[in-house]
Amino acid sequence: MLSPSQPPSLRFGQVVIGPPGSGKTTYCRGMQEFLSHLGRKVVVVNMDPANEGLPYPCAVDISELVTLDDVMEGLKLGPNGGLLYCMEYLEANLDWLETKLEEHSDCYFLFDCPGQVELYTHQNSVKNIFAQLAKWNFRLTAVHLVDSHYCADPAKFISVLCTSLSTMLHVELPHVNVLSKMDLIEQYGKLAFNLDFYTDVMDLTYLLDHLAADPFFRKFLKLNEKLAGVIQDYGLVSFVPLNVQDRESMTQVLRTVDKANGYCFGNLEERNLQAMMSAAVGADFQFTSYPLLTACSIKNHQAL
Repeated sequence: MLSPSQPPSLRFGQVVIGPPGSGKTTYCRGMQEFLSHLGRKVVVVNMDPANEGLPYPCAVDISELVTLDDVMEGLKLGPNGGLLYCMEYLEANLDWLETKLEEHSDCYFLFDCPGQVELYTHQNSVKNIFAQLAKWNFRLTAVHLVDSHYCADPAKFISVLCTSLSTMLHVELPHVNVLSKMDLIEQYGKLAFNLDFYTDVMDLTYLLDHLAADPFFRKFLKLNEKLAGVIQDYGLVSFVPLNVQDRESMTQVLRTVDKANGYCFGNLEERNLQAMMSAAVGADFQFTSYPLLTACSIKNHQAL
């Protein structure tokens, strides 16, 4: 642990949040490999005590401290209550987390967080953990993943907008909302408007008119008008589309995240990105296309 007179070095990273099934773990796996190919030394921190069978190499795993199954069995809690307890337990044992993170002080961090929505809308444990990370000199961006299939249902999309806004206000970090699984969006039916309408969150009165055509939602018109008004009055919510298999899409998300937390590309990283993009015009990014770079190979590459 660092002495009070020794300030911690500046560290950058992403806290990956979002509802269950939005693709957080897949995103962490894809982003880890993508960043490794750019020459950025990256580690993943699993913050989800219910996350089993991780598909990526995990540098720090909360299951070494507490697991959801043990909490549910020992305290006779359900999955939601158990997950809340796990986050409160982690908050009470931040010295354990600090010690683990100090072993990777020269890395870029991806925090794979739990999917329970209330953790990011009104419960304070995760917010307090993020605040403590900031005190340890972490510069983090909250990457909030939302499944793009919600765009196909106007009512669900309004709900997603409310959840995204509430999360942005509660978490209090630089924030990037991401529409995940864009490669699957056509499977859920034709969108009522073009994609820019959803990513830029344009005039929601058009969406309300679309809802009013449905007899069920017509009786909730005034409620939906008020919700849309709150969203538009804040003017904070927008989305970046993401197909985790596509290099250009991953690059767009990464540049948005880096701009949000102040990370600047190094010369080596920029050259690697240009080489990767020029070698894959029209091609999709596949996880297995390149071997993962080890820490040793990254250092050797940087020394060239």
